[in-house]
Amino acid sequence: MNAIASHQPATATPTASPGTANVVAANRLGLTFQTNDGPVQALSNVDLTIGKGEFVSFIGPSGCGKTTLLRVIADLEKPTSGTISVNGMTPEQARQHRAYGYVFQAAALFPWRTIADNVALPLEIMGVAKAERAERIRRTLELVNLTGFEKKYPWQLSGGMQQRASIARALAFDADLLLMDEPFGALDEIVRDHLNQQLLELWARTQKTICFVTHSIPEAVYLSTRIVVMSPRPGRVTDVIDTNLPKERPLDIREMPEFLAIAARVREGLRAGHSYED
Repeated sequence: MNAIASHQPATATPTASPGTANVVAANRLGLTFQTNDGPVQALSNVDLTIGKGEFVSFIGPSGCGKTTLLRVIADLEKPTSGTISVNGMTPEQARQHRAYGYVFQAAALFPWRTIADNVALPLEIMGVAKAERAERIRRTLELVNLTGFEKKYPWQLSGGMQQRASIARALAFDADLLLMDEPFGALDEIVRDHLNQQLLELWARTQKTICFVTHSIPEAVYLSTRIVVMSPRPGRVTDVIDTNLPKERPLDIREMPEFLAIAARVREGLRAGHSYED
């Protein structure tokens, strides 16, 4: 098997931005699933650090381990080799300390609960007092522009609004880390663009660290401070790209030469990743 370092561009770096504390740190991380057809290696020798306040997107072909890596960070999957820490703790400890919020591909809202009650559910499980629950619900729904929809049911909202409610539920923890697994992948392009803009505004207001899985090159470039490009299974990090775009990003920034150059490098990294052989 070829060493990953031999294929990585000289300018790529897996490390966090200078001067930032590491929220996620993975060292030679690997994960192999045992199946009826034999072992399946999902991740191999992943080295990556993510600094506080970064917006980092993971991109790669289907089945490359993007979601698996996110699930390892969230302690939903256990690595079989290497190490990983989240806020200086093991993923299990971070989960027990509720150190992150998780937004799934589907909104996964309970249809029999109102939007406010859906946002409140994890707070109820945590035993948060009723008055504080009400304040967190108010604050998080305001952050995602859903004030006034507290008493609506999920089926009364559009797909985009349901995803915003799902984000509000993840934010209700008030954790510093937000994990997002292709939350806008099923939405049409116009709604997706609108939610991308809103997510950037939300990130600017909250200063959360965000890990974001996507299949879309324009989405990754538009949203991120850094982009992690992954190879086909077993998932490896083939490039880590600093976007160096301004924090305020109107949609028409996607027509600028700087944006197009970054997108071209991501595309090149995805093509190069397919040259790996097991």
